[in-house]
Amino acid sequence: MRRTASGAAITAGVLAATALAFAPSASAAVTPSSATITATCGLFGGGAATLTATQVSPTSATVTLSSTAITTPLALSANSINSTLTMTNSTGANRVFSGTVNPAIPAGGAVTVGPLPGAVAVGDSLDFFKGSLKMVIFGISVTCTTNAAQSPGPFVFS
Repeated sequence: MRRTASGAAITAGVLAATALAFAPSASAAVTPSSATITATCGLFGGGAATLTATQVSPTSATVTLSSTAITTPLALSANSINSTLTMTNSTGANRVFSGTVNPAIPAGGAVTVGPLPGAVAVGDSLDFFKGSLKMVIFGISVTCTTNAAQSPGPFVFS
């Protein structure tokens, strides 16, 4: 009987340790997770756009920009837009998110770039206002800017 009780205690201890080892850790978070802007993008037009931020770890995040108002005059294949998104940081240096990630876009189609990876720090407060999105397509640069802060507010990373 004693051996069964100690075996049960050991089993319970192993199960508790295993559960603790596989328990989710506190994850990094960004708030808000999405914001809207009104962008001007030269020959790509302009209008409302949505920025979506995802914090991957305490030191990295991704940002995606999508808009039905910003369109491409030419058909573009997937991963053909070289994008550099610069966001102003009220707590320090600007943050840059860059990459060549986009879906295939038909001529006249809505533009989506990202998720674009970049470095962040705990406490960063990032806004597209006074930043920019530079897209290079077939060697031609298209730059998007805005004249107002994003809504509902900056992305704050924790």
